[in-house]
Amino acid sequence: MTLKRTPLHERHLSLGGRMVEFGGWDMPVQYAGIIAEHTACRTAAAIFDVSHMGEVGFTGPGALAAIQRLSTNDAAKLVDGRVQYAALCLESGGVVDDITVYRRGPENYFYVVNASNAEKDLAWIRKNVAGEVTVEDLSAATALIAVQGPKAPGIVQRAADRDILDLPRYWFRDGVVACKAGKVQVTFSRTGYTGEDGFEVACPAEAAPAVWDRLLEIGGPEGLVPAGLGARDTLRLEAKMCLYGHELDEKTTPLEAALGWAVALDSPGKGDFLGRDALLRQKAAGLERRLVGLEMAGAGIARQDYPILAGGKRAGMVTSGTKSPTLGKAIALGYVATEFSKVGTRVAVEIRGREVPAMVVRTPFYRAPTPG
Repeated sequence: MTLKRTPLHERHLSLGGRMVEFGGWDMPVQYAGIIAEHTACRTAAAIFDVSHMGEVGFTGPGALAAIQRLSTNDAAKLVDGRVQYAALCLESGGVVDDITVYRRGPENYFYVVNASNAEKDLAWIRKNVAGEVTVEDLSAATALIAVQGPKAPGIVQRAADRDILDLPRYWFRDGVVACKAGKVQVTFSRTGYTGEDGFEVACPAEAAPAVWDRLLEIGGPEGLVPAGLGARDTLRLEAKMCLYGHELDEKTTPLEAALGWAVALDSPGKGDFLGRDALLRQKAAGLERRLVGLEMAGAGIARQDYPILAGGKRAGMVTSGTKSPTLGKAIALGYVATEFSKVGTRVAVEIRGREVPAMVVRTPFYRAPTPG
């Protein structure tokens, strides 16, 4: 299989990136090392190529109605320049993908979708969309660069032609980055996937290398380093951010994943949406399982699909696990039967035939001193 490449592929090779397959893309898993990149993001700043993510545009007088029908959150609450987290659901309530919704204007919205799901999402959207709306795949034309960490906002601000530090979390603003190749039109979005403050910078695909170089030029003296998928995963896990294919899939509902805050079941302006009836039934009946955070009390790292045990019997399954570089202890996310989901509940994880003790703990495991 021929892997797809982002516009920054040559930059990754020149920086010594160790390349791996991810969702059909050739992506860097690390450069200097996962722990070093993770630590740089928590203490200074890290830059990530997230151009493999997909973008889908919705334009026309029926754009809002289409968005409302397709995704779980109430997009009627958005104003120009606002971003919203949501999910796309099957009629069964299972998650097709988790997304962010951007409003540029009353007839102009776009989704950012997960890389591994981009083609599936687009097909699902086109199958289910209705009304006076044009759906456009913007993915190939768009590059996305994330700069995250306590020093990230200042670094991106120095690259910008206008003030962006006044943007709250989940807002965006168009602007310009002046590069050696000229002025590049970009979108600065105060979003990210690390639990740190920072920005995601969207730009035309052909301009991505120049924008990447400019950000590294500005941020390098302050400790900005390139980071790969490995650090991105450990960072998001510490911050308890769901990863599709782990915490989310078509057999899991957003209510089970503790994402009920992104599901507008009772919003008077929302109306019906795909999966709403199933989610209402699930809420009324009560959840049979919940996503929880685990802290390992014994030696071993819980990995995806390892059984979670209570009283020697299976109570659930691990979805993600690692040794937290920030906390210095093994942590995990997983689904357990609701009766075992209370914070403080003692359970075990089966690791290579051994029952390793663990405890259900509060999440996120890590919260930035200045949340971003």
